[in-house]
Amino acid sequence: MAQTSPEADANAPLTRPHSPARPRRGRRAEWLAPAGLIALSLVPILAGAMRVTSLTVGADVTPENVRFFDSPVPVILHIVGSSVYLVLGALQFAPSLRRRRWHRIAGRILVPAGLISALSGLWMTIFYAIPEAMNGPALIVMRLVFSTAMAAAIVVAVVAIRRGDVSSHSAWMTRAYAIGLAAGTQVFTFLPWTLAFGAPGQAMHSVLMGLGWAINLTVAEIVIRRRARPRSRRAVGRPARGHAPIMRA
Repeated sequence: MAQTSPEADANAPLTRPHSPARPRRGRRAEWLAPAGLIALSLVPILAGAMRVTSLTVGADVTPENVRFFDSPVPVILHIVGSSVYLVLGALQFAPSLRRRRWHRIAGRILVPAGLISALSGLWMTIFYAIPEAMNGPALIVMRLVFSTAMAAAIVVAVVAIRRGDVSSHSAWMTRAYAIGLAAGTQVFTFLPWTLAFGAPGQAMHSVLMGLGWAINLTVAEIVIRRRARPRSRRAVGRPARGHAPIMRA
């Protein structure tokens, strides 16, 4: 056996023992996005819970809420469907859960909840008598467009996963979730304006609502593009099927 001298041992590079802290940090980091999305969802979820409570206990009827008392089923379906969709949708952004059976089980609840949220929102836009101060022509069009787009995105995502197209499924579900989560973002588009100038008028109300959808969809597209980059990089240099890799001397 070859022996090493003490001097060689002293000059050998030191190796650090593997630290178990890094995997733990990775597991914690993957929950930052779901936790942030759930936190953003809390405002509309709590507002919806208060609405359901007011309907069940019989709160005072006002011009602003009379439509809910006259026809409570659509708004209750919207609140319940949206709450389930926002929470389960946020958890789908955790990579460890996407690699487990839980992802499929949750998806079977998530998809109906998202469709109920979108279609009930569409119904309320068409049939509810919403006060004019909160519902200008531009906002009516936006609500019709985004409710339809959310439902369509969910359907396209389901079709994509049934044919095995995971990347398209992920992209369209991300877009649908961005539309559904706009109620949380709109709190932060309204808050600065309200604090500075008071309650917005009809036109500005529509602008601030639209800004919430625009911000979410912009972020969604950034997330989708970042997900696609690692796949495209891995594909570069990978030999095509049926062809031998090129060997260099």
